Amino acid sequence: MSTTLDGKALFDEQDLQIEAGSFERASVERAAAGLDGTVSIDLGRRSRVVRQRGVLRAASRAALCGRTEAIMALVDGNMHTLVTADDRRYDHLRTDAFKLLDEHITGAGVVAKYEIVYTQLGS
Repeated sequence: MSTTLDGKALFDEQDLQIEAGSFERASVERAAAGLDGTVSIDLGRRSRVVRQRGVLRAASRAALCGRTEAIMALVDGNMHTLVTADDRRYDHLRTDAFKLLDEHITGAGVVAKYEIVYTQLGS
C-alpha cells in the first residue's frame, strides 16, 4: 500500500516523513467581581499542524510539473484525508501550503524535495 491523499497515490514512499504536532485546546476564563477565583470553560480540542516532507521523482520535468500541479490543486480550502503506507490516517486536513525545496536532474529523470503543510481540524 502507498501513501494517498483523498485516495490518490501522489507521493513516492522513499524519504517520506510525516510529522504531526499536538492538538491544542481552547478555553475561556472568567472572573466575577467580589468573588475569589475564576471559572474556566473548556471549549474543546482545536487544530494541529501536520507537515509532510519527501521526494518526488519523475522521468521528465514535464512529468514532475504534472505531479506538482495535481498536489497544488489540493491547496483549495477543502477537507482532505491522508492515509500513510503504515495505515496512519489523518482526517479533516486542510492543505495550507505546498512548496518545492530543491529540484535537480539525475540519471533517471528529475528529483524534487518538497514540503506540504496541513492543518488538521479538531473533530
